[in-house]
Amino acid sequence: MSERESMPCDVVIIGGGVAGLAAAIRLKQINEDLEVVVLEKGSEIGAHILSGAVVDPKALNELLPDWRTMDCPMAETPVTENHHWILTEAGHSDFPEFLLPPFMSNDGNYTGSLGNLARWLGEQAEGLGVMVFPGFPAAEVLFNDAGAVTGVVTQDMGIAEDGSHKGDYQPGMEIHAKYTLFAEGARGNLTKKMKAKYDLEADCQPQVYGLGIKELWDIEPAKHEPGRVIHTQGWPLSESGTWGGGFLYHQANGQVALGFVTALDYANPYVSPYQEFQRWKHHPAIAAILEGGKRVAYGARVINEGGWQSVPKLAFPGGALIGCAAGFVNVPRIKGSHTAMKSGMLAAESLAAAIAAGHEHTELMDYDAAVRDSWIADELKKVKNAQPAVAKWGEDLGTVLAGIDMWMRTLKIGLPITMKHHRDHEMLQRADLFKPIAYPKPDGKLSFDRLTNVSFSYTNHAEDQPVHLKVQDMELQKQSELEVFAGPSTRYCPAGVYEWLTDENTGEPKFQINSQNCVHCKTCDIKDPNQNIEWTTPEGGGGPNYPNM
Repeated sequence: MSERESMPCDVVIIGGGVAGLAAAIRLKQINEDLEVVVLEKGSEIGAHILSGAVVDPKALNELLPDWRTMDCPMAETPVTENHHWILTEAGHSDFPEFLLPPFMSNDGNYTGSLGNLARWLGEQAEGLGVMVFPGFPAAEVLFNDAGAVTGVVTQDMGIAEDGSHKGDYQPGMEIHAKYTLFAEGARGNLTKKMKAKYDLEADCQPQVYGLGIKELWDIEPAKHEPGRVIHTQGWPLSESGTWGGGFLYHQANGQVALGFVTALDYANPYVSPYQEFQRWKHHPAIAAILEGGKRVAYGARVINEGGWQSVPKLAFPGGALIGCAAGFVNVPRIKGSHTAMKSGMLAAESLAAAIAAGHEHTELMDYDAAVRDSWIADELKKVKNAQPAVAKWGEDLGTVLAGIDMWMRTLKIGLPITMKHHRDHEMLQRADLFKPIAYPKPDGKLSFDRLTNVSFSYTNHAEDQPVHLKVQDMELQKQSELEVFAGPSTRYCPAGVYEWLTDENTGEPKFQINSQNCVHCKTCDIKDPNQNIEWTTPEGGGGPNYPNM
């Protein structure tokens, strides 16, 4: 058996998204001698990054004030128009912008690929001496005898599906660090373990999520209006008893990024977020933009929607949560990259000071306090009742009440209440209470079947490796997920990973897991009604390879 190699450093950051890279850059800005390691599970920086995106440059202005003149790809397309459409099946109305609080404006924001922004930030980090290692997922956390985090172990490579070692087997490396930052994004598997081990959610509300599904299109030049931003709500989710909305952003190079977010607290197990997205594209106002165009990329990822009341304790001995691992998304603004980056910068400042004082593996409580005293908190407190208002009272009445609450908080007369969340999987109800939803078949022009679309995510996993989607109790999956809830995994997964088939030998239902299709969205880890499916890291570099997403 091969012995693990080890590598010491000052700070190891799990995740090469914008939060992790902002933390790495800030550390080097403070002390260029710090040894900083970034581990990224994707094949390259940006490979697993998926977002709309319309970016508020507030944090980027603080981190790299000259970014607009540094060939940053996000500088290409400032927002020029902002529309919020209320859709009915056949038409739409433009929500008056003057009714929205001033902070909802997109003036001064930019639209582009968050993946490309991450790639650019990775280059800046490496230029400062940060060691960036793509294709190396962190699979295990290391602890000392006192229970403090002391680093991580990267994923073993070259393990066959049966658990044996293949010819190219390589054991994971131990990365020993004075401090470890968890920047895994929404529903990170190691972050989940840290929350449980240190009871980080003892004093906050449960995190809740939406599933964002996205396509990138080349559209006809005559229809392209760089910087035009459109958000929608209403149809088609208004017919499915759930809520969410769509987006369509005119970005650089004649492309539009379009997508759909479905809140994962839906009750009806027959809801298919993927099919809702495909149906949405056939709305006359959306179809008019897409017709004559060509889809060039596809992907999906869950989004934190819990808001300020779902932010957990952020620091624990030897480590801290940053970015979407903690949950700083502003749901009404549909933005989280600026708050994620700022949290990474605040964590970097805290642990750089701790290291300079000779500390290691301590609890960075000044980081937690700094976040709660920052503009992150100011921004998120204004919108903290928006998501739960819509979740409780529905999209129409809930939107009105959320708007009133946001205006009152903007004017500093907000009601002293905090509405509560329920975990998404707890909201799913028995299938016998609902009728199956008859979704239209894809036409191959505007709408597509899942497996065809997955091919446009350029997803790849090494053959003959263990299934990284772990079912704890297969009998429970049959008796409950299938027989009580009618197999919602076959509908909530946007990549066709899960199927219920009939075993040829026994005639019994068989749960088929097509893990090679997995785009790492984490929906199954969240929405399985029994929390019986656990997403774990596959072999390094596996998963989607998003271009320009």
